[in-house]
Amino acid sequence: VLSGLRRHDPRLLLSATDAEHLAPGVVAWLERDVSPTAVRHALTENLPHEPLIRPAALLAHRLTAQLPPVPPIRPPAAPAPEPRHPLQSCDHCDRAFRAPSPGPCRDCRVEHGEAAA
Repeated sequence: VLSGLRRHDPRLLLSATDAEHLAPGVVAWLERDVSPTAVRHALTENLPHEPLIRPAALLAHRLTAQLPPVPPIRPPAAPAPEPRHPLQSCDHCDRAFRAPSPGPCRDCRVEHGEAAA
């Protein structure tokens, strides 16, 4: 984000040291779910028309003064529902039941002494 600012305005050419000092401020924005494009916009919009004597100081001020609030905590995503098995027809009594594969229904397994799947 920081190294690309000079493409928007050549006055925002930063030294490696300046970029190193400003990077934590950019990280704070990104940690608040702000896109890199939005950070770039906040840093480059409405720049003064006069020459920038200390562009890094201006950017540092904008990174702190315009820092957005922490986003609300989102509840964790609900676990995926268990897969619903397709309907099968019992091999013995033709009863419909849900199972991952065809075979006898619960009652016929008990009646015929077959092991549960």
